[in-house]
Amino acid sequence: MTKETLLGKTLEQLKDVASVNGMPAFTAKQMADWLYVKKVTEISQMTNLSIAKRSELALKYEVGRKLPVETAESQDGTKKYLFETSDGHFIESVFIPEEDRATLCVSSQVGCKMNCLFCQTGKQGFSENLSANEILNQVFSIPESDQLTNLVFMGMGEPFDNTLEVLQALEILTAPWGYAWSPRRITVSTIGLIPGMKQFLEHSQCHLAVSLHSPFDKERLELMPAQKAYPIEKILEVVKQHDFRHQRRVSFEYIVFDRLNDSMRHARELVRLLRGIPCRVNLIRFHAIPNVALKGANNERMVFLRDYLTENSITCTIRRSRGEDILAACGMLSSAKKNTDSSEQQSFEADNK
Repeated sequence: MTKETLLGKTLEQLKDVASVNGMPAFTAKQMADWLYVKKVTEISQMTNLSIAKRSELALKYEVGRKLPVETAESQDGTKKYLFETSDGHFIESVFIPEEDRATLCVSSQVGCKMNCLFCQTGKQGFSENLSANEILNQVFSIPESDQLTNLVFMGMGEPFDNTLEVLQALEILTAPWGYAWSPRRITVSTIGLIPGMKQFLEHSQCHLAVSLHSPFDKERLELMPAQKAYPIEKILEVVKQHDFRHQRRVSFEYIVFDRLNDSMRHARELVRLLRGIPCRVNLIRFHAIPNVALKGANNERMVFLRDYLTENSITCTIRRSRGEDILAACGMLSSAKKNTDSSEQQSFEADNK
């Protein structure tokens, strides 16, 4: 019998677990404390529950923690972790240590449907959405879990193509009964799937990052097919309906490509497009991926764009590239080979039973 996982359940869902198993309602809060504060790995460690109840729970449930199956470490200290999902697929997440912070880049899907031209994850296609359990497991099961200061949902997948599970994970991460993190420590990145983005803006106070990459419709469509359904002007209309003047932040991600989106024409249009939105623009270096002819802009063009936007009252930074030597930098995550190997192995085993 497949057991249900407790990691990833909200307080209300844990109350249901308590009720079904003849336990008082306050037991849900105790279980949440064991799961999200004390970070237990086994139900037997929940020592303020009776031995009988722990044994009963363990027959039907498990905590649901899984250690990474592989680790790769970059010369710059970045680490890439490979996790196996409950369905036998694989995802990658990236730990990025810095002097004053430690960030985990979290995945929300196995692969991605969006097929952006510049992204290796999209080239592997889409396999499945991650559950809240599988999202949170990345946070709780790396060796550096207790060191983390920030989370970014910028790994594999489009978070707002898996909105409900992402929102459930965010609730657990920020709720007083859960991990109790400030939402200001979490950023969720999207290419602009408007229905999910609207739900996120209404039900979460975490930061928003929007992948922009070109201010012109035709060019953005060539880079990002989702532009056809969700054009940037419509995305910005939604952004402008929310208050980003105080602690909550919206940023725009802009990968800079050589002679494609790095001209004065682009700089001027970016200023026009973002005028009146209190935001930050993050300029990102392009990391080459197989069978894609795009090239990254040189440092001179990056600096030009940063300085022009800054001079026109738009906060702009050049993001430092991390983990490129282990294929962990922006746009390089892919578990395609692992997922293919796993499928071939399962097929082999089935044929030889």
